[in-house]
Amino acid sequence: MESDAEEQLRIIERAEAAPYISYPKTPWWYPPVAGLWVASLIGAFTWWRESGLLFVGSLAVLLALAVAVLTWMQRRHGAMPFPGRGRPPREIGAIWVRYLLAVPVLVVAVGLVWWLAGVLAGAVAAFVLVTACLWYYEPRYAVAAAKVRERLG
Repeated sequence: MESDAEEQLRIIERAEAAPYISYPKTPWWYPPVAGLWVASLIGAFTWWRESGLLFVGSLAVLLALAVAVLTWMQRRHGAMPFPGRGRPPREIGAIWVRYLLAVPVLVVAVGLVWWLAGVLAGAVAAFVLVTACLWYYEPRYAVAAAKVRERLG
């Protein structure tokens, strides 16, 4: 009786973990495109005082691109886990915590470069940092997912 209950708990845990570990590999181009998107968002601020229309238009285009990419990823992945939604397995939760702790550090670093050296330097810093951090994050997520698959059998 106990082994049947334990097996049922393992089945439930596997089902809960499925969206986090059945995650197709992110395309090679995703980190630089995400970095370019963030850099473009910062670059849009060059028009802040010069042309409100160009500024708002560029923000609208960038927002539409973000929605399109997120929609594509949702369709590609099926159940797409996001930090803050659901309960990921502990191995993946640890990766998400590190990711979420890195985001404010990146924002401060890019903000400092932007403030000290201007919009262009801030955009370049954003591209480099976002791209590098995503390239760092992706294989760590894959390792964490493999550990969960191994643990759950």
